[in-house]
Amino acid sequence: MVSRVIPVEPFDLVIFGATGDLARRKILPGLFRRFCSGQMPEEARILGAARSEMDTAGFRQLVAEAVAEFGGGRHCEDGTLEQFLEIVDYEAVDAMGDGGWEALKGHLRDGFVRAFYFSVAPSLFGALAERLRTFGLADDDSRVVVEKPFGHDLESAKALNATLRQHFAEDQIYRIDHYLGKETVQNLMAVRFGNMLFEPLWNAQYVDHIQITVAETVDVGGRGGYYDKSGAMRDMVQNHLMQLLCLIAMEPPARFEPDSVRDEKLKVIRALDPVDYHHIVRGQYDADDNQPGYRVHVENPRSTTESFVAMKCHISNWRWAGTPFYLRTGKKLRGRTSEIAVVFKDAPHSIFDSESGRHRNVLSIRLQPNEGMTLDVTIKEPGPGGMRLVDVPLDMSFAEALGPEAEEVPDAYERLIMDVIRGNQTLFMRGDEVEAAWAWTDPIIAGWQSRGEVPKPYDAGTAGPEDALMLMHRDGRRWREIRV
Repeated sequence: MVSRVIPVEPFDLVIFGATGDLARRKILPGLFRRFCSGQMPEEARILGAARSEMDTAGFRQLVAEAVAEFGGGRHCEDGTLEQFLEIVDYEAVDAMGDGGWEALKGHLRDGFVRAFYFSVAPSLFGALAERLRTFGLADDDSRVVVEKPFGHDLESAKALNATLRQHFAEDQIYRIDHYLGKETVQNLMAVRFGNMLFEPLWNAQYVDHIQITVAETVDVGGRGGYYDKSGAMRDMVQNHLMQLLCLIAMEPPARFEPDSVRDEKLKVIRALDPVDYHHIVRGQYDADDNQPGYRVHVENPRSTTESFVAMKCHISNWRWAGTPFYLRTGKKLRGRTSEIAVVFKDAPHSIFDSESGRHRNVLSIRLQPNEGMTLDVTIKEPGPGGMRLVDVPLDMSFAEALGPEAEEVPDAYERLIMDVIRGNQTLFMRGDEVEAAWAWTDPIIAGWQSRGEVPKPYDAGTAGPEDALMLMHRDGRRWREIRV
């Protein structure tokens, strides 16, 4: 199989916050990999902008170091890095003042796609958007990319959307969630809507339940100040897990185009039932023998912020009525796993005796590590001695199925930035999606606060609080194992 790389139009991409952690770890190395792949035209230009006083040579050195450290070991032909650095420039800009804006404007060219990446705190979005218009850097064809968090609650999300819309139309705003750029997430749509095998079974009649797990082994790290004001619900459930839930549950869109896809996702969010507080478990990781616990990491000895959430949700529509969706995410867990598991119901009647055990088909979509899909099917165990049943996986791991091409699958940020240049918003959240997600999330958080709930402690390196296991056991189900 030969991988096809389609070049994008020539563009000017301005990265605000270009000296920050996200730019160094993801954006700049991702752009370099796209350059190596041949997807970036020779006329493309990348402009770094930040408050740091730095010349172009200094910024190019920063880019080279970022590529060396975070480029993922990608090797290009000799001299390719130097060629990439030639299209990189830098300008010091005051986001809250007038300094540097005219100089930055001087770098931009007429007749090219203009995109502006806001790799900065959301508090600066409004100021940047205003100055892009005031100083004439942006026009009606320009695009702006904004990073999460998209607000702290419904009220702030509405205010943020209103601020951006004062200066840009909705079709110019790209709210980026890197989970939607993962190859497996997009493959989920291909599997659902491109195969007759699955879509007829994708409903409450045949699906027993669905599990969505995003488990992390890391602690809050250097994000303690932000995280303690946010927690797992705001940081992960309201956006990442919500988007995965929408893709797994939505109706087939009329066409694979931005608004058709996002219309169906919005319907899922609006069909979500309020969550009973008995169906939610919050947790906070404790200290272990080697490392301190959550409260030490966030420097708040009385913190009641959750680092773990598990919940049972229902969607009130014809397709999913009665089918539970179990969501969980947390830090300092046993393994690093992101997985969607569609667990199908038992056969209506088993012709095998009870000694054969209980067997179910499970479609597992792995986002990380080892992106791919596995379908568990039941077969006879080989050998004599009667009809003994065993479950075996039909493994559709990209690395094995696609060979060397799988190793060249672009990082999520690479794909999404190229989609911005193409003007394709399919994998980006629309403003009403964000607001609907907060409208569902806010009452859950308000309920915790009104009841004075404190997260359940759990040991680092486990699967989370015991109460999360009971959430499933009460229903006669169990969580899938978090792999180490």
